Amino acid sequence: MSYVALIPARMKSTRLPDKPLADIAGQPMIVRVAQRVALSGAVRVVVATDDTRILEAVEAAGFEVVMTRADHPSGTDRLAEAADLLQLPDTDVVINVQGDEPLIDPKLLDHVAGQLLADPDLPMSTAAHVIHDAADFFNPNVVKVVTDARSRALYFSRAPIAWARDAFAKDTHSLPDGLAPLRHIGIYGYRAGFLRAYSRLQPSALEGWEALEQLRVLWHGYAIGVHVAAHAPAPGVDTPEDLERVRKLFAAGV
Repeated sequence: MSYVALIPARMKSTRLPDKPLADIAGQPMIVRVAQRVALSGAVRVVVATDDTRILEAVEAAGFEVVMTRADHPSGTDRLAEAADLLQLPDTDVVINVQGDEPLIDPKLLDHVAGQLLADPDLPMSTAAHVIHDAADFFNPNVVKVVTDARSRALYFSRAPIAWARDAFAKDTHSLPDGLAPLRHIGIYGYRAGFLRAYSRLQPSALEGWEALEQLRVLWHGYAIGVHVAAHAPAPGVDTPEDLERVRKLFAAGV
């Protein structure tokens, strides 16, 4: 398996200041993420940052890092610049791994990359898992995705999709038999050429309403392959409480 894993990292977190450098069992979180990603099939693991403190921490741990501009509107734009700085060929497969997921499953990266490696016509890929809890299905903070017969995304939404009309007319406290809604997992794969093209696509009204950047891809007519994982991934670190939970897991030998 041949793909490049890029990890965008910046300091500006309101809920957890200096999050990438938060200590987890003696190492900064961004280093813990890179160590986890290095267990995947990626042939290259690179952190993309705009902060010299992150650069120094990553280099000290022996991982590759590139400095990008500080004015990118999104992590995807930062990845596009990183792909240019690394001079990645358009055909290379790039996996975007968030810098706050020190427990990410390395095999999940391989599966998302595998979709692009298996289908040369697919420009982008992502992942999802089956929702079993009705509360998650109706929660607008849980992003849902519906797919077609080829496991390509038809739509992403914060709304409960697909809507079982007759069943939900009777009961919205449980999911009807046979309905297997999918929760989107925020990991993305791109061909480097599409990553560059994506940064030039105009935002769509849909992504503004849903606050879901990936809808820009569907709006412009591009396909997104969806790997359905067997289980939900470990949660990332967004709050001080999340950080303490992860620290305890590492202390226990995760």
